[in-house]
Amino acid sequence: MHLLEAAALFETLEDAVLDLNFVWATTARERGQHKQILTPAEAMPDCAHKIANGEKHGVLFGPERTGLANDEVALADAIITFPVNPAFASLNLAQAVLLTGYEWVRAVTDARAPFAMVQRSPAAPRGMVLSFFAYLEGELERAGFFRPEAKQPVMRRNLRNMFHRMQLTEQDVRTLRGMVVRLVEGPRAGVTSDDKLPPGGKATPSPDSNDSLARDKD
Repeated sequence: MHLLEAAALFETLEDAVLDLNFVWATTARERGQHKQILTPAEAMPDCAHKIANGEKHGVLFGPERTGLANDEVALADAIITFPVNPAFASLNLAQAVLLTGYEWVRAVTDARAPFAMVQRSPAAPRGMVLSFFAYLEGELERAGFFRPEAKQPVMRRNLRNMFHRMQLTEQDVRTLRGMVVRLVEGPRAGVTSDDKLPPGGKATPSPDSNDSLARDKD
């Protein structure tokens, strides 16, 4: 509502654009007027840059039913049109304002998302990751995971690359290491493996996954 309260009313279109340095006209049709024609995505960055340097710009939108008249388009310096399906080129007024306004916001905010993922733990330093690899690979080797022996270098590289793609945080590494420790050392004192099963559940062996690691190309 505050936008409408701040809006100014003018008797004529000419009066409305008197203090503007640059005027854009929105239209879905080629008007036969020799003017630069841009999409909102092309026009708004330039518009934002010039406004930041002190210019005043305005965008003309026509009535819902007829759009801007040719004489009204003639008042503009350049044309904004929308890259839509030519068979359905006409947009309603709200859509035209929305698309133009969206590109304006993208231009003045560098297209940044309004919020970002909360990083609750810093990225793990390489030394921490390599220490985890050494521990994990040592336990896997003791368990006979790296077979056949000739494929061990490839399997180690593939295993490491799998974790590298995750972009591990410090908390990720601590959690993964703790999981391996518990698998190697068994349940904590006072806890049995049956306590960890869901009601009526049974522990089932996982398929041996080292074959796929061994088949990967070097």
